[in-house]
Amino acid sequence: MNFWDYLGSRHQQLLADAYQHASAVLQCMVVATVLGVAIGVLTYRSDWAGTLATTATTTLLTIPSLAMIGLLIPVVGLGVPPTVIALTLYGLLPIVRNAIVGLRGVDPSLVDAATGIGMSRPARLVRVELPLAWPPILTGIRVSTQMLMGIAAIAAYASGPGLGNEIFRGIASLGSRNALNQVLAGTLGIIVLALLFDAAYVVVGRLTVPRGIRV
Repeated sequence: MNFWDYLGSRHQQLLADAYQHASAVLQCMVVATVLGVAIGVLTYRSDWAGTLATTATTTLLTIPSLAMIGLLIPVVGLGVPPTVIALTLYGLLPIVRNAIVGLRGVDPSLVDAATGIGMSRPARLVRVELPLAWPPILTGIRVSTQMLMGIAAIAAYASGPGLGNEIFRGIASLGSRNALNQVLAGTLGIIVLALLFDAAYVVVGRLTVPRGIRV
């Protein structure tokens, strides 16, 4: 069976796996974004706190994904829980780092002006600093998403959702007539999803970043 025939015969399962893969990445990115920006907000004013946050999230990223999921299985079991936890942790570094860099890069004169017109510290953060730091934060989100697209495939090791199941089935049946088709279908599916997500982020950037501060 050639590759195109395989796609035609398995398109429903592949679409279901692709939906689960995209859904898992999207949900984990939402959680990672909230946590990452919160960590950035809490640490950007202090050099040591910012360094600690960046170092901690960098350390998490150095743990091999297969090892991370393997360590989580005895704690939270198989399936979705280890996938969500692992992807969320791996997604933190670019967001935390870019949030800290973005917030520290805000022009102090703009913050002083906001203070001068009576804005409270929370109001300055929400209405001045975070909007100006949004472009680098969005860049961090884009980088995290591209990483998680590939890492999510490893979730199949823990019976997690997504296109990784297709890849692992192909690897497990090497030598069979559809083994290469399975690996190729899963891999190409992840690449397509990554490109679609990145295109969506470009649109989000166009809609949310004022023209004057676009990079």
